[in-house]
Amino acid sequence: MMSKTTLTPMGSYPKVNENPEVTALADIDLHSLAEINDESDTFLTVYLGTAGRTRDQSLVASRLSALQKALPRDLSEAFKETHGMIDAALSAPVAKGERGRAIFASVANGFLHVYRLSVETEPIVVWGSSPFLLPLARLKGEYEDYGILLIDYQEARLYLVRSNVLEENETASIDLMNLHKKAGWSQMRYNHLRKGQISSFFDRLIEDLQKNEDLTKMRGLVVAGPGEAKGQLIAMLPQALKAKVLGTIDISMDATSKDLATQGKGFAHEDERSREKVLAEKLREAVLRGHPVAFGLTEVGNALKEGRVNYLLITKGFALPGMICKSCHHIDSERKICPTCGGEAAALSLERLYELAENMGAEVAFVENDDFLESLGNFGAILRY
Repeated sequence: MMSKTTLTPMGSYPKVNENPEVTALADIDLHSLAEINDESDTFLTVYLGTAGRTRDQSLVASRLSALQKALPRDLSEAFKETHGMIDAALSAPVAKGERGRAIFASVANGFLHVYRLSVETEPIVVWGSSPFLLPLARLKGEYEDYGILLIDYQEARLYLVRSNVLEENETASIDLMNLHKKAGWSQMRYNHLRKGQISSFFDRLIEDLQKNEDLTKMRGLVVAGPGEAKGQLIAMLPQALKAKVLGTIDISMDATSKDLATQGKGFAHEDERSREKVLAEKLREAVLRGHPVAFGLTEVGNALKEGRVNYLLITKGFALPGMICKSCHHIDSERKICPTCGGEAAALSLERLYELAENMGAEVAFVENDDFLESLGNFGAILRY
């Protein structure tokens, strides 16, 4: 559930809920937020961490003050009003499990969204024509949701890890204690009955996993627990579920949720890195085989504008140069006047490129340490056609 507030009347500032729910990153609709835009700079974006609250609040306050002084008179009043709108959100008490906060506001558009996050964020303040979403996009890529199944031969507990927070989702168990060796039973018969009970338990568990809608939307599943039950269950999984298994962890059934989340996190991050490598290799292969691709600022920008991009790959930490037309969104390497419509061009930021990709239905991947992508100028696109 999103923790957000939307304003309608200008100058009427809502009270921030003092006991809000922490927002899972997966629940933030970046696509819808990316569609929000104004012709002039009216949106104030603030990110701050709530763990080192005093330090982050001081940095944010300093940045807000500097912006107020730097803005021209025609924007200064709108900024001051919007600054007043977010005061309550900046000073609101930290919610349980909250480690970061993202605030998007615009008095001119009657807009205020406040998201309390379970992951840390760096202090950032941006004044622009739309919400500044790039930090959230990067966090969503880093903290994709996944499941952890803790299992032995008698019990199974499914946890969902959403934005680095572990939540228990389902439990299942069987009673093998009463399946003891009775008089006259052979050891073979006892073992056969026990194996039948376990197999039936695994069958029911697999059926429950297939029906779990939360799990089907997640990146994958880490199977954890003591002994050999993990491997036996995985061998029984249908292919669709087996493909979701990120790895296994040998751990006690009495492990704490913190230990489970800590060990599972490594698998989830490694899977994300593997996905980035796969996409980077697909881009390389497409270039070598002459499949539809784009690289170079103008070529990628035009492909995005035309809706032909399937995957947009960007080197992590890359600072994007270039210009974008305010009217038709044509992207050019340096010209301040659009060669397409003659409109005025503004400096192109990575944020604007990301927003354009979101609006056109392209998936964005931030790739780390790939020499081929860097040789293409640090960004490239795998095209639909």
